[in-house]
Amino acid sequence: MKTNEILSNGSRRTFLQLSAAATAAMAFRIATEASLAAEERFVFHPGAVVIDANENPLGPCDAARKAIVDMAPQGGRYSYWLHEEFVKTYTEMEDLKPEYLRVFPGSSEPLHFSVLSFTSPTKSYVTADPGYEAGMRAAKVSGARVVKTPLTKSYAHDVKAMLAAAPDAGLFYICTPNNPTGTMTSHSDIEQLLAAKPKGSVVLVDEAYIHFSDGLSALDLVKANQDVIVLRTFSKIYGMAGIRCGMAIARPDLLAKLETFSGWSAMPITAMAAATASLKHEHLVPERKQVNAAIRQKTFDWLASQGYSFVPSQSNCFMLDAKRPAKEVIDAMAKRNVYIGRPWPIWPTHVRITVGTQPEMEAFQAAFDAVMKNSTTTGYAPSPSLKTRRSYPDGQSWPNA
Repeated sequence: MKTNEILSNGSRRTFLQLSAAATAAMAFRIATEASLAAEERFVFHPGAVVIDANENPLGPCDAARKAIVDMAPQGGRYSYWLHEEFVKTYTEMEDLKPEYLRVFPGSSEPLHFSVLSFTSPTKSYVTADPGYEAGMRAAKVSGARVVKTPLTKSYAHDVKAMLAAAPDAGLFYICTPNNPTGTMTSHSDIEQLLAAKPKGSVVLVDEAYIHFSDGLSALDLVKANQDVIVLRTFSKIYGMAGIRCGMAIARPDLLAKLETFSGWSAMPITAMAAATASLKHEHLVPERKQVNAAIRQKTFDWLASQGYSFVPSQSNCFMLDAKRPAKEVIDAMAKRNVYIGRPWPIWPTHVRITVGTQPEMEAFQAAFDAVMKNSTTTGYAPSPSLKTRRSYPDGQSWPNA
């Protein structure tokens, strides 16, 4: 059979589908917590308290830092074997089959690729409100209807409302603990969603912040071959936001759909070395979880003692009700050299606060108390000339609209 005859049959259709997928993948900028925070960020001055992007102020652990330094001289080589060592280490630790894991530079890429893979103009993207916005931006590229449902009274994802609002759903996004509220959606609710969802749809469970919480992971649902993809990252409790390592964990057939958009490329070898060293640090996660929880609780105790309203969180961030327009509070705090997180339209008076070090949270408390009591602001004002450009993690910058 001639080539043009082959293309006139199924191969032409496959070729066009792949071409469309490739075009879509190139047509949008991947949103990350860093880029979303950058849309609101000012220019930081010396001594600034930066608690706006859910970063971990502790950074990589000592073992990870040493691994980076030791690996740096090999930076001229791809060193594929480091990827294999990481996969072996992680899957053995979590009792997973290696083919159920794909590694990415962070979890933002597989989040976006999941949206592109499972949503379309006829398959909606369903998420919580307030919730992490990146998937909604990807849905604009796929042409999917974006369905946002308010959280429950306990600040969990309302799975019943999500199901009712989108009988045409292609992808349900569950971030637990949720960004920005830091609140949990129970394992039983996720099971309920999987049992009642439309046929062919997928549940994407983002566990970027799971290590800070006492919640149950959805990895057991992956092992049970459910229609679920779990995202994990080293950006949060492991302190590697600037080093970039994350994962998608799912059945191989679901991961294969992501690869339509992602392909495969060598990971940064420093990220692989640091992530593997972090996994092998036996006490790292429980120690950092305890540190974060202690500082978070002290902050909550102070807020409560001052009569301020906040959403109880199990993560390294929480939502604080300033009872005035959020942008005013963000700007006023910046003038005191304290940079807090962005607002969400559904909660116009709330601001998101990242849990920093104890000295950082004490500085936050002093600044916030002064702002709330309408004290005259002092310190640094943002530079208008420098704030007119938006920066992105890839090093590019674009003028703000």
